[in-house]
Amino acid sequence: MSKGIYVATIEPNSGKSVVVLGLMRMLLGKTAKVGYFRPIIEDTKKGELDNHINTVLSHFELDINYKKTYAFTRTETLDLYNKGKAGKVIDEIIKKYKYLEERFDFILVEGTDFSNENTNLELDINILISKNLGLPVIIVANGHKKTQDTIVENIQFAYNSFKEEVEVLSIITNKVNPDELETLKPRLSERIKADTNISVIPTIKSLSSPTIKEIAKALNGTILFGEEMINNQSENFGVGAMQLRNYLTHLKDNTLVITPGDRADIILGALQANISKNYPKISGIVLTGGLIPEKPILKLIEGLSSISPIVSVKDGTFSVTNSIGKIKSKIYAENIEKIETSIATFEMHVDTDKLSNDLITFESEGFTPRMFQYNLLQQALKDKKHIVLPEGYDERVLRASARLIDAQVVDLTLIGDKDKILERIKKLDIPLDTKKINIVSPQQSEHFDDYVHTFYELRKHKNVNLDMAKDAMSDVSYFATMMIYKGHADGMVSGAAHTTAHTLRPALQFIKTKPGVKIVSSVFFMCLEDRISIFGDCAINPNPNAEELAEIAISSAKTAEDFGINPKVALLSYSSGASGKGEEVDKVRKATEIAKAQAPHLKIEGPIQYDAAVDMRIGKSKLPDSEVAGQASVLIFPDLNTGNNTYKAVQRETGALAIGPMLQGLNKPVNDLSRGCTTDDIYSTVIITAIQAQQF
Repeated sequence: MSKGIYVATIEPNSGKSVVVLGLMRMLLGKTAKVGYFRPIIEDTKKGELDNHINTVLSHFELDINYKKTYAFTRTETLDLYNKGKAGKVIDEIIKKYKYLEERFDFILVEGTDFSNENTNLELDINILISKNLGLPVIIVANGHKKTQDTIVENIQFAYNSFKEEVEVLSIITNKVNPDELETLKPRLSERIKADTNISVIPTIKSLSSPTIKEIAKALNGTILFGEEMINNQSENFGVGAMQLRNYLTHLKDNTLVITPGDRADIILGALQANISKNYPKISGIVLTGGLIPEKPILKLIEGLSSISPIVSVKDGTFSVTNSIGKIKSKIYAENIEKIETSIATFEMHVDTDKLSNDLITFESEGFTPRMFQYNLLQQALKDKKHIVLPEGYDERVLRASARLIDAQVVDLTLIGDKDKILERIKKLDIPLDTKKINIVSPQQSEHFDDYVHTFYELRKHKNVNLDMAKDAMSDVSYFATMMIYKGHADGMVSGAAHTTAHTLRPALQFIKTKPGVKIVSSVFFMCLEDRISIFGDCAINPNPNAEELAEIAISSAKTAEDFGINPKVALLSYSSGASGKGEEVDKVRKATEIAKAQAPHLKIEGPIQYDAAVDMRIGKSKLPDSEVAGQASVLIFPDLNTGNNTYKAVQRETGALAIGPMLQGLNKPVNDLSRGCTTDDIYSTVIITAIQAQQF
């Protein structure tokens, strides 16, 4: 079941609030604890609350701190985008959403309000947010004063845009001419041609009519009388400029009377008409020109048994009338009548039973790189580990250390001469808090002699003497690995300035492999645009035989499970299924049989070609009965040549982030970096190493 739903509009003034309020009522009837989140809000004045958030929190009495319900304002978002920091926007939104997800059974997420500018960017932002939160979407469209052709085309475009990235559960077209309800819905259903819930909501005049409160705020007016009735809705408005006997004939229900402040006849006549059984009720009076009625008139008004709201504004009658015509009504917390009307309208025109069932049965398949990286960080924070970095002079290592310490995700030890490392940090102006990091020079360590004797005892059967052991422990890789062996650190990351052999040799000599594991292998976490794939083995074993390939597949599947990825394992070859022949494809076929026998609970397919493994259309055409074809998450390459070249090709051609290699099969976590690694690579690999250490 999905833990949330994302409500996205595709244009301004769509009436999205009607959908949000109706959904919240529906969800609270089905689920005990419902949260609310609005990733990006409109800019507000200092001390002013976002109207959407305030309305939902107060009406439904949700126990959520206001500041936890949003991530950014519109201006903050655009500023970060213009600075090329779009990733920071998504990271913070994921963080805020995950906070709520841990505390509520279900989260209703409301997308942005469309402005009249940057509509394409805003559509993209809503798609990106819903994708990275892994949520299905309800699209809300505005049908006001549009032809059916225009409505259908707009919705088709929006549906196609979202559908490429996320699941669209429902499409709701709001503010539709009531006469067109019966014809529009079938047209939309025919055009979309999918199992998507289609709803059409007519224009509800009372919802589109501004209240006296909204009018007073928009005109910067002062309320003179009737403040207790400022939620009156103005369904009509008209200027009182003619003589009273003529103006009275123009009054309609809930008319807003606009007149200069010195027209006592119109003011008193309208108020009297309001309490008369023979005339319609007015919603209020707006006095223009900054003119206030004289004291005798004010005294007369105060004595009336019923007073409609009277608002004084500074601008002239013509200007005020134009401004009132442009006011877009909103739903706010104090207007209970509009809120209840919105909920009732939603329940009348939306199949809530089908919608709630679709939400219950929806399972998200999406797992974006941003979600994966966030989950990694949160998992590492649950049980803080101590990681040692032997290459303490490398600038990339130092910069990654600064980020790791700042995130408080691990404890760190750098290996090297302390004075030299501190001097390098200062010279490079790296913001690393050296009080929070341990720096150790092997030969000056209090543990050096103990490490030497321990290594001697472990390796004397290989003709290692004490002098050789002392030389070995003077090497940063050997010293760091011994820290792990002795329990003085939980894991090691190296390779930025050393070869793979230099990094792994000490681990193979005395860390050794886990019981039952015969081969150390590696995987890369390939963070593609819309999914995470595990590639193995792309760094260690040049040409594994069938038994070794089967073990790599099983180890890689276990790694996937440990990191929250559903393992669907594809053993790759140049042929799919039983058609291919030759030594290499036979090796993969045998490895698949061994892996299935040793791990019958896993979904494993092989031999299978890369395109058939990751492309659903091709996979189903070549292996129609496979549970893996077209949806593989773990891809096992037949040899190092194929694996290493493929991961680099995918990384360079798609812009994918490749985290790793992460080593599998050792008794304690030791991970090797590429000498071309970046600061980001080191940062991610340290976090992965810390998570591995939690398994021991």
